[in-house]
Formats: sequence, structure tokens, C-alpha cells
Amino acid sequence: MDDADQVVVLERGEHVLLITLNRPDVRNAVNAAVANGIAAGLVELDEDPELRVGILTGAPPGFCSGMDLKAYLAGESPWIPDRGFAGIAQRGSHKPLIAAVEGFAMAGGFEIALACDLIVAARGTRFAIPEVKRGLFAGAGALIHLPRRIPHNIAVEMALTGDPVLAERLYDFGLVNRLSEPGGALDAARELAAAIIANSPLAIRTTKEALRRNRDLALDAAWEQQNELWATIFASPDAREGALAFAEKRAPKWQTS
Repeated sequence: MDDADQVVVLERGEHVLLITLNRPDVRNAVNAAVANGIAAGLVELDEDPELRVGILTGAPPGFCSGMDLKAYLAGESPWIPDRGFAGIAQRGSHKPLIAAVEGFAMAGGFEIALACDLIVAARGTRFAIPEVKRGLFAGAGALIHLPRRIPHNIAVEMALTGDPVLAERLYDFGLVNRLSEPGGALDAARELAAAIIANSPLAIRTTKEALRRNRDLALDAAWEQQNELWATIFASPDAREGALAFAEKRAPKWQTS
């Protein structure tokens, strides 16, 4: 199959696996095929001893717009058992994973970036969790990760307004590790990967595991609680109305209060 026909493209380099979301016609929105493709990439990254770092990016015009709402309306699920949304949100890779973000990372797309260990972004890139505008809530990790990684009040503002925040501001808060000029995020991510690869593979894996355990001692409980809330919201009339309104390019008419 030609790369142009694949919704997720895997490209092996020297010790690096590049995972590219490849649905540019729908802004790299996540459907079931994309979720399975990302999960397969993470398995390859973890199981191949020659691979030490993964880079996750999106084909132009941007990183990822989130869940494919039309696929959702058709009954598709972009959740993978034990891995969560997009095959990554709840469980990523054992090896370091870098998000290289250009243009936008919206909704579940932002949550995919948050599931990575490091974020490199081009100046002017917009990040947002606009789920409340669609009758949903950010149930794929943003409400868990953001308050732990940026000032709590900023996370609250992003979650309740759904408005975008630029990469430059998130860099100031420490969420974005490195800024690049537009078009340069992938090159900057490769430079960061090279700095990691220069170190001991065993030490890198052990360090990542220690960091995860030290930071996320209560993470399993947080996910259990959030998944219960998400199941209720996802099945609500407002969730379907939000998706329909988006597909029909109209203002939503909420049914619940």
C-alpha cells in the first residue's frame, strides 16, 4: 500500500520511529483506523530493540483536530482497549515519545500530544480542548494531565471556555519543550530525539518509568473515575447534537441543562 493511502504512516530512521497521522483532508481527525494505526506504531516502537525514540506528527495542514465526529455519528469508536482514545491517550509507549506539532492540536489532538513525553511546536500553533462547545468534555486525558503540567487556573480556563492557546504561551508555562519556526517542528523534534538517543537505552527506559511512577501514583484512580463520567457524557443527547451541529455547520441546540 502506498503511503498516501495509509491513515497512519510509519517511517523508520536511525533508532527513531516517525508516526505520521495521514488524513489531511479531514485535518487528521481520529477514526478507528487511525487509532489502530497509532497503537500498532507504539507496539513496533516498544518491541523493536533498534528503535529508541518515537516522534508523532501530523501531515499538513496540522497535527490533529481530534475525534472524527462523522465517524462517531456512524457508530465508530476510536478507543483501543487498554490504550484509550486514539490508541495512546491512556497508555503510550515505554520508550520516549515526542509530539511534533504544527498548525493546530485540537480536542483529542491536543490530548494525543499530552500523551507524549515531550512536545515540540511551531510558533503560532493553536492548542485547545473545545469539547464543551460540542456538548462533550475532554475525556481523553486533558483534564488529568493539564492541571498537573500548567498552572491550574489556566487549565480551568482552557477546559471551560474551549478557547485556543498559542504554543508560545504554553512554552512559557513549560508544557511545550521547544519552539520552532513554522515548518520546523519535525526537524526540532529530530534534534531532541538525537540528544536522547546519545544516552544509554536501558537508562532512558528506566528513567521514563521512574518519572511515570513518581508523577502518576494516583493516575489509575483518576482514569477510572473519568472513564465513568465520559461514558455518561458520550451517550448523552447533547453529545450527538454537538456532533450533528458541527457536521451541519450550525449552532447546536442543547437538550439538557
